[in-house]
Amino acid sequence: MCSGALAPLAEHGRLPPADHPEDRRRTQPGRQALDHPGHASSKRPPQPRRRRAPTRLRHQHRHRHRRGDRHSLPGLSTRTSGRRCRRAQEENRWKNRRARCWDGAMRHDASVVVDQGQYQDAVTPWEQEAWRDAALGWAERELAARGLRETGQRRVRLRPWSVLVRLAVEDHNAVWFKANPPGSAFEATLTSALAHWVPEHVLEPLAVDADHGWSLLPHGGELFRDVLNRSPADPRVWEELLGQYASMQQALVPYAHEIELLGVPSARTTALPDVFDQVIAENTTLQPDDLKRLYELRPRLVNWCTELAAVGIADSLDHSDLHDGQLFNPEPGRFTFFDWGDAAVSHPFCSFLVPARAASTRYGSEVLPRLRDAYLEPWTGGGQTSAELRRAVTLAWRLGALGRACSWGRLFPGATTTTGAVESANWLLQLLTEPPI
Repeated sequence: MCSGALAPLAEHGRLPPADHPEDRRRTQPGRQALDHPGHASSKRPPQPRRRRAPTRLRHQHRHRHRRGDRHSLPGLSTRTSGRRCRRAQEENRWKNRRARCWDGAMRHDASVVVDQGQYQDAVTPWEQEAWRDAALGWAERELAARGLRETGQRRVRLRPWSVLVRLAVEDHNAVWFKANPPGSAFEATLTSALAHWVPEHVLEPLAVDADHGWSLLPHGGELFRDVLNRSPADPRVWEELLGQYASMQQALVPYAHEIELLGVPSARTTALPDVFDQVIAENTTLQPDDLKRLYELRPRLVNWCTELAAVGIADSLDHSDLHDGQLFNPEPGRFTFFDWGDAAVSHPFCSFLVPARAASTRYGSEVLPRLRDAYLEPWTGGGQTSAELRRAVTLAWRLGALGRACSWGRLFPGATTTTGAVESANWLLQLLTEPPI
């Protein structure tokens, strides 16, 4: 679930950044070709021979010229030469190579529309021309193998945790290319496996490249968030989707070990204290007071895990981020779950945290008891009482914050760690908050 603690995946075929032509055209401060044929200085009348300076002084002059000293260029005033040198140094210091590559390769391409959202400085492999050529070339070949032809604009969505490209296809719904960072590269193979195990609940990918963490996905219908924004849906629609999601988790219980073998992080209920220790150790933004409070909480967290495991609900797949933008609602009463990059094998009830928070934000906390009972309905019949199941949801609500804290460590290499560390710390501190249900 966290890097270091849960055997993170090895790097998948990272391609080296393309060499940008502008890098080979950088001028050296203080160097100018003043002695080439045709320059005014080469047509000066012969000058009287001057006495050579002593060797030591000649060497000093030569070293100043090599360093770009402002006094080293005959024919240029001291002020002009110095200003040019300083300007060149400032430009070389502040120009961002990624931005130059971006401007040269993509921003002037009218066939590509790029969305970086609030992450304008996000570092992704999309900035590397060789990576773009390889990734999009793979997508084009896979489309062609299925008799599909791309047409129209490509719409690119860049985030520190994924690259998503919408490919318009002639006489067909759009197709989506997705690339994951190494920490969540398992999503490609997991999505493919889920389409085999629980096809009625997920998207079936058109193609996957497990080595690179690439997926080619079909159009899934209308996003649930768009359905909600278009018209105020009855809160009971959340009860229906949570019931379907719980049924899917229950069906996946026998495959928990196979899911781990696909590279999905293991965060078993009894191992969550170790996950807690590791994610705290890796976080660099927690304040001393917060660290003290979290360490004091640890004995209680161990007890919560022990009590939750004793309820007898087996570990299964935890989506870890099931908000209204992570599922499709292609038709009334039918939901399709996607975007498994934050997933882990853990207690299934940990999944309830995120959708419950999203629904209560829209409708108020009074909807939570009904949502909880709708989610628990598929789990009845296993010998647990209603009180035991409800208590388990309360415990898992708190522990679910660990999954969210860990997911912020699954970013592309080179991405700034500040945003991820801050978000991870905020979720860790949620462990100190009493659940609202």
